[in-house]
Amino acid sequence: MSNQTYSTGLTKVNDTFLPMIENQLVSNGINMDQYSKQCVMNALSSITAALDAKGITMSDPNLDRNNLTTILLNVAALKLNAAASPREVFFQVRNVKVKVDNKEVWKKQIEMGIEGDGNDAILSRFGRNVEQVRPYWAVREGDDFEYPTFNGLEMTPPKWTPRGKGPVVRIVYPIIFKDKSIQYFIGERDDVVKNLIAHINNNLMNETFGICEDRFKATAEQKKKIAEKKAQIMKKAAELGLNALDDVELQQWISPAWSEFQSRESMIIRKIRNNIVKKIPKDFGSAFVEMLHSEATDDSYSAARAEIAENANREPIDVSFTAQTVDEQPQHQEPAEAEGTEAQPEPTQRAAEEPQVPPTGGPDF
Repeated sequence: MSNQTYSTGLTKVNDTFLPMIENQLVSNGINMDQYSKQCVMNALSSITAALDAKGITMSDPNLDRNNLTTILLNVAALKLNAAASPREVFFQVRNVKVKVDNKEVWKKQIEMGIEGDGNDAILSRFGRNVEQVRPYWAVREGDDFEYPTFNGLEMTPPKWTPRGKGPVVRIVYPIIFKDKSIQYFIGERDDVVKNLIAHINNNLMNETFGICEDRFKATAEQKKKIAEKKAQIMKKAAELGLNALDDVELQQWISPAWSEFQSRESMIIRKIRNNIVKKIPKDFGSAFVEMLHSEATDDSYSAARAEIAENANREPIDVSFTAQTVDEQPQHQEPAEAEGTEAQPEPTQRAAEEPQVPPTGGPDF
């Protein structure tokens, strides 16, 4: 009975979301092929399993489904397969604070993460003139490694002798291009410091340090104190580098995936790989797909969009003006256009300039 209930619920979820995702893609000029549909179905199955493990259903009132449509759009457009081995994408359930009737309450939310192999799949599919992405080299501290050398256009490839000792200090991606040339893209462990600093900075976005209740209601003096405190923290993080992961004060703004001993090395390796893949030019063939890719892979980009979506038009702007009566107006004044003066254009919404953004809410079940 349990398997039958699970299958029936999953079928209902598939029937609900698949047409919605396909319509969103088609409206942005993207055809949803059979593999994209399969990726969405695999994602929904994986998401349902993650919810089932927590004893939650799609219709649970404690589940915030606002980001589910965006997650499925990312999966469909980037063709990330949750059923692939090794995994290309994973889903987890986490607790988040959301606003309900102007009150902050805790709810469950689905979170998507792209595995390193998912980025490799994106590179293989969308990399400009990329023919093949070869398995990466994980160079450890105790390994023998020689960097490539260049003599004009002639390159001597890097040399690597694995010893299997020490932490991973660099990743090397050999990429074969369509002209049969081979390039080696190298990412260093120290480069991950900027990812960690960006992560801390994002988590400090709404921090007030007890100076005030809400940063949007802070006075000019309070904002100055908050900015000074943030600057001190960011300076400390920059000075410590990856040692910030063990700093007691900074750990409150670092997620467990970064700071926990059993997961931090995997996180660092994933960030090194991501940094390399980002450097390699890609052609998504669509501004909409490029935007979805940025949201899915760039923490700073997605955090900024989330803040805009949450706080847009939060503070009203008072505009005062003085109206003239008919008697006060000059009797023989011509319209501004007749005098060659350009009329002021009406304000337009920024959303009209961007590709269509998916709705924030999901359907009710």
